[in-house]
Amino acid sequence: MLLKGTVIEIIFRNEENGYTVFDMDADGRLVTAVGIFPEILEGESLGLIGEFKENSRYGEQFEVREVVFETPTDIAGIYNFLCSGLFRGVGEVTASAIVNKFGLQTLEIIEKTPERLKEVAGIGKQKALDIKKAFQDTVEMRNTILFLQKHSIPMSQALKIYKAYGSKTEEKLQDNPYSLVQDIDGIGFYTADKIAEKLGVDMDSDFRIMAGITHVLNESARHYGHTCLPQSMLVEETKRLLANFEEDRIVACFPKMIINGLIKVKNLKGSDVDEPIIALAINYNTENSISLRLAKLSLEAKDLDVDPDREIEIYEKENDIYLHEMQKEAVRNTVTKGSMVITGGPGTGKTTIIKCILDIYKTRKLKALLCSPTGRASKRLSEATGEEASTIHRMLGFDMSSGKPKFCHDEYNPLQADVVIVDEISMADIFIFNAMLKAMPKGARLILVGDKDQLPSVSAGNILADVIESGLFPVVSLTEIYRQDEGSLIVSNAHRINRGEMPVIDNRSGDFFVENKESASELVDSTVSLVSRRLKKYFGISERDIQVLCPVKKGLAGVENLNKVIQDEVNPDGKSIEIKGVTFRVGDKVMHTANNYELEWTRNAGYVEEGQGVFNGEIGYVVDIIRGEIVVEFDDGKIVYYDRASQEDLMLAYAVSVHKSQGSEYPAVVLVLANSGGNIMNRNLLYTAVTRAKKVVVIVGAYRTIARMVNTDYTAKRWTLLKEFIFDNVKKLGLLG
Repeated sequence: MLLKGTVIEIIFRNEENGYTVFDMDADGRLVTAVGIFPEILEGESLGLIGEFKENSRYGEQFEVREVVFETPTDIAGIYNFLCSGLFRGVGEVTASAIVNKFGLQTLEIIEKTPERLKEVAGIGKQKALDIKKAFQDTVEMRNTILFLQKHSIPMSQALKIYKAYGSKTEEKLQDNPYSLVQDIDGIGFYTADKIAEKLGVDMDSDFRIMAGITHVLNESARHYGHTCLPQSMLVEETKRLLANFEEDRIVACFPKMIINGLIKVKNLKGSDVDEPIIALAINYNTENSISLRLAKLSLEAKDLDVDPDREIEIYEKENDIYLHEMQKEAVRNTVTKGSMVITGGPGTGKTTIIKCILDIYKTRKLKALLCSPTGRASKRLSEATGEEASTIHRMLGFDMSSGKPKFCHDEYNPLQADVVIVDEISMADIFIFNAMLKAMPKGARLILVGDKDQLPSVSAGNILADVIESGLFPVVSLTEIYRQDEGSLIVSNAHRINRGEMPVIDNRSGDFFVENKESASELVDSTVSLVSRRLKKYFGISERDIQVLCPVKKGLAGVENLNKVIQDEVNPDGKSIEIKGVTFRVGDKVMHTANNYELEWTRNAGYVEEGQGVFNGEIGYVVDIIRGEIVVEFDDGKIVYYDRASQEDLMLAYAVSVHKSQGSEYPAVVLVLANSGGNIMNRNLLYTAVTRAKKVVVIVGAYRTIARMVNTDYTAKRWTLLKEFIFDNVKKLGLLG
């Protein structure tokens, strides 16, 4: 419906994304409107398109989809417009003088004959020109927003487009709407395609093909972690997307994209892949940078003058422990090599090695930094070692003061460290890893720790596997199990699964259980009862310490439905808000699902700390809902206010995918295995899920489903170039003997 009226009071506005709450007089009726807006002013006349909705706390509100700016048509409206703050140097007195002089012709004079403003006392030539420019800028912005809205572009995206293109927006889109795919974060091929169709742009253009190619490469990174694709695969996926283009037309666009710096091509010499590999330029350059910096670490590591065997012997005596030979080899490498990898499953002594390394460096008064890709993983690392650990982002000092995301530590301001230890490296994407390598001081050492048998990162890249497979850096693979509590099956069964053996299923074990359920409805009922009652009753484990994991998102026993039914059982009432069909309530467990570098947070750690940046996989709880904003407190104490624009980054997290759980450890895991899912139902996924549990794991699923997963060692190939770049750069630096 269309609602017309005058803005009375702006109650709240987020300048970053335009989310605004204001009261409006709509023909004598007081209405509270909420939505994404360009800059609006008190006293301004607006037409709003949207619908009334009931807010559980604030009552009836008008949720706005589109805004129509009404030109003031009476003296009072023109006066309010002039003294609204848009026009520099025009206050109430000057506005009153202008309106008294020109009356209803005021806005026409400002637009067409601004020199006449000099007829008003106190207005000179420059001030008249300033008033005209402010008016033109406002009209231009609003006309552009209306143009974009007319083509069904949501206000949040319209504001992004205008910020990028300004007065050239309409011209830019008429010329090539597919430029949006490269230029505007959050606008993909399908949106650009709809805009192009409405604008009457030629759907047979090379612009459309190049946008399709970019889209396929972006989506393959987002959904499958590929940083590149073989040409044949890229062409086939692009043909499927565009439907009406032949291979020759698509291939003919590659040279243009290379010239424009959009893609890069690499031929793998001596490889079994007998075709060009194509990557977005940013992915290509990032993996190449990683490989070069890793190679330089090996070349530049300074001599520590440490006898590792002597230091190990001292550490063993002081701590009354004995290190296995492979553990000793790992420690030796950390003081003699520039970069190395330590990999192993649960209970194989990775933490013991890290503690020994830290002890040696501390004894020598050398600086060691501990980090991990996620907050949960860094918290676990800190608890295990007794030393301070942080996320990679926090270690680098994230900064948004310039308006763009950057890190305080980089090649010009390196970290103060002699060694950097990165745990759960398989979770890191290529971009944060490259940023960290840029900040490594010359001569420092790098130790990468992870489990090569876990699933690869959710994000683009396959760092741990590529570094190991290159064979050009020291790798210590730990296989001996040292941590195994009496009567515990979690660790031993994880290793059995990894070897392709059925886990021991003994529901008297105390920590590893299987509920043999077949139908999806049985899986759901069993999961809900475990989370809401049984695990608390038998183990004293609270709901907050239980994490439900699923291989799939869709279906009755998938992540989305399980989140809804568990929420209805454990948190059915209270203050709530609905976002795209999902209800969020105070008390809900939630996960942030994207890297948002601009999102602001506060934290009270004895003092108030402020910062920006919330990242993919962070888990917290809804602590309040205020005027349509969701307030979340995360595990590390960060408090974030999510407005409408940023709420899309939140999901309920009573249940999450196994991929999303990587790097985290939970007191209790309930793994729900529906008899479906195709190739993702494999040994790799089962092993990853089981190793997330610290005290108890319950698998809800059929024995035959577990057996099928154990016997399926298929893992989808992840296309990356890091390994090849490592070969190239190590050779260039003369490190190949």
